[in-house]
Amino acid sequence: MNLKVAIQGIKGSNHHQVAKEYFGEQIELVECLSFDAMIDHLCQGTADKGIMAIENSIAGSIIPNYNLVYHNNIHIIGEHYLSIHHNLMALKGTAIEDVEEVRSHPMALLQCKTFLKQYPHIKLVEDVDTAETAKRIRDNQLTKVAAIAPKVAADLYDLDIIAPEIQTIKNNATRFIILKKKNKVLPKEAINKASLRFITDHKRGSLATVLNVMSDCNLNLTKIQSLPVIETPWKYAFFVDVTFETYDHFAKAKSLLEIMSEDFRLLGEYKNALLP
Repeated sequence: MNLKVAIQGIKGSNHHQVAKEYFGEQIELVECLSFDAMIDHLCQGTADKGIMAIENSIAGSIIPNYNLVYHNNIHIIGEHYLSIHHNLMALKGTAIEDVEEVRSHPMALLQCKTFLKQYPHIKLVEDVDTAETAKRIRDNQLTKVAAIAPKVAADLYDLDIIAPEIQTIKNNATRFIILKKKNKVLPKEAINKASLRFITDHKRGSLATVLNVMSDCNLNLTKIQSLPVIETPWKYAFFVDVTFETYDHFAKAKSLLEIMSEDFRLLGEYKNALLP
């Protein structure tokens, strides 16, 4: 049986591209139009693995996804970086002057803001997915409507690319995390990155003390994101990514952080992916 991989989006989306690059072509795609639906498939066992965008080099973190992973007890078992290429596409024969409306995922619209400003008459509409918008244009033969999506979506849904590579910053990449309901056990020598979540005391210097422990244990902090603890106003949880050369360094830091912080959770141990 093929591996069932849940993604946010449909065939032709960036999540689909990551699924192919990470797992290969022999997969069964479970298409979801929201990250919540993708997590539900993992929790219910109707998907084996999941792929979730977590941060972009231009737009920053996709903050709600951190809580989705935490609150559903999902494990991060890997990561993958994808260079992002946004293209404006429409029904064959459409010129950019004919377009009255551009639809795409909010993140794609944001990342193409400079290009879109050249056409103030065009209405911008946020949609659930890049490729799904392209498919809907094809299926419903929507004239005067364009989508922002990856090039593969134009090939899949028989659309013309009327403006290629319209992202504001050409060196644009998104980090995706690979998810599983139960943690995948890698040999310790293969693990060199981890994701953590914890709460510190509401006292001066509490976070600095935790960060000093990480430094003393030879961990490299690659990401820190604070989020409010919804149940407790003005209290914040920290989501942290760290890399390390040897697992023993991380194990030492982990044992100390479990004591020093509140509600400590190891979200995943995995292999650090190469930047694109």
